[in-house]
Amino acid sequence: MVSAATIRMQVESALARKIPSALTPQAKMVRPVAATGIEALDDVLRGGLPIGAVSELVGPECSGRTSLALSFLAQVTQAGKVCAWIDVSNTFDPLSAAAIGVDLARLLWVRCGVQAGRVEPTSRNFSLPEKYLAPPSIKKGLHGGGFGPHPRTEANGLSTAVSGLLHPQAFAPRCAEPQRSIRPKQQTVEPVCPATCRAVTSTARSSKPWTRIEQALRSADLLLQGGGFSAIVLDMGSLAPEFASRVPLATWHRYRLASERTQSSILLLTQHPCAKSSAELLLRLRPATSLADETKVFTGLQPHAEVARQRFTQNESNIVSIRKPPQRVNTASWRSRMTWAGRR
Repeated sequence: MVSAATIRMQVESALARKIPSALTPQAKMVRPVAATGIEALDDVLRGGLPIGAVSELVGPECSGRTSLALSFLAQVTQAGKVCAWIDVSNTFDPLSAAAIGVDLARLLWVRCGVQAGRVEPTSRNFSLPEKYLAPPSIKKGLHGGGFGPHPRTEANGLSTAVSGLLHPQAFAPRCAEPQRSIRPKQQTVEPVCPATCRAVTSTARSSKPWTRIEQALRSADLLLQGGGFSAIVLDMGSLAPEFASRVPLATWHRYRLASERTQSSILLLTQHPCAKSSAELLLRLRPATSLADETKVFTGLQPHAEVARQRFTQNESNIVSIRKPPQRVNTASWRSRMTWAGRR
C-alpha cells in the first residue's frame, strides 16, 4: 500500500509547473516591527506595527487614528528614514505633525484634488461636500461636551440676522394694499471659451470622492514602485464607508505584495475595514474619552484601541506548554494631553 507521503510527492511533482508546493503549507513569516511611540500600544502589539505589511487603523472621527499615525511617522522620521502621507480629503495639518515630532523635511505630502500650478491659501477650498463625508459622531453635553465653540461666538451672526429681518424687502405686502409689479432684470450670458469649460469641468470632477481615491491609489502605486519610503500613510478617514469600500480587493493584495518587496509599512486610515485579508494588522479604535483634570478646562483625550486581527506573532518562548496559555490582552488605552495642560 502506497503511503500518504508518497502520494503527496507524486501530486506535487505533477503540479510543479502550475502550482509549486501545492500540498505543502507555507511557512509562517514573522515580520520585524517598528515602535509607534505609544508604550501601552507597543506592549499589546509586542513591539509595534509590522514592517513590510499593510496595517489598518479603523475608527470614527476623534478616535485617535491620525495621532497614532503621526506618532508612528515621528519615530520613523527621527531614525533618518523617508515617509509619505497621501491625503485624500486634504485634512492633513503640518503644524500638528511637527508638534508631535515628525520631521517634515523627510515627509512627502501628496494632496489629492489639488490642481497643478495652482496655490491656494487654505485647504478649505478643496474640502469635499458633506454628502461624501462620514457624518460626525453626536457629542452630548453643553456646547458639544467641551468640543464646541465658545458661547461668545454664538452671537456673531445676530446683527446680520436682525438687519435682514428689518430690511424693507423682508416684509411682504398685505392683500389690501396695491402691489407694484417689479420688472425682472434681463440676464446677459457671456460666451465662454472652450479652455474655461475644460477648467470648470476638471474642477468639478476633482471634487468627487471617487476621483480623489483614484488619484490616491495611483500615487501609492508610484511610491511603491519607486521604493525608498519606509512608511506610507493612505488617509481615507473622512470619506463615507460606501465610497472607501469601492476599492477592489485586488488593489490591497497588490499593495501587500509591493510592501513585502520594498519593506515599507503601509498604514490605511478608514472608518470601515477595507483591506480584509490583505491587512496583516487590524486596529479598531473607539471614540476617545475627553479628559477634564481641571474643573472647566479641556486637557486632552484618552483613545482606546483593540487588536481585531494580528497574524504571525512572535512567540515569547520556544517551549510549548501542555496547559492552555492565558488569554493575551488585546486592548490598550493611552492619554494625549493638550499643550496648555502641561505634563503630569
